[in-house]
Amino acid sequence: MGISVYKQTIVVRADLKMGKGKLAVQSSHASLSAYKKVSKTNPDTARAWEEEGQKKVVLKVNSEAELLEYYNKGKAAGIPCELIRDAGHTQLEPGTLTCFAAGPWGENELDAVFGKLKLL
Repeated sequence: MGISVYKQTIVVRADLKMGKGKLAVQSSHASLSAYKKVSKTNPDTARAWEEEGQKKVVLKVNSEAELLEYYNKGKAAGIPCELIRDAGHTQLEPGTLTCFAAGPWGENELDAVFGKLKLL
């Protein structure tokens, strides 16, 4: 397998201290929502990402404000992003912003915006 050209970046709020299952569910919602968006708007990018093995990276921020800051930076850079709000059925209050996914998109473009964030 060659070097990936595309990946998806998922940015999660670490300050919420979500359980592992909750974190996995929220990240999955973000990943699928962003993928569906890219499939409609940039089908060639979505297809290439799938063929490359669907590379993903999960990064962390420490507040809602930081989550929104990076979400807005991604949007401003032209990267498709999908923000996730929790339904509030279990651990969190309804409407809590938990994470977002950016892409799949060009790895270099994602790294330029999100490269300073630490891995979760």
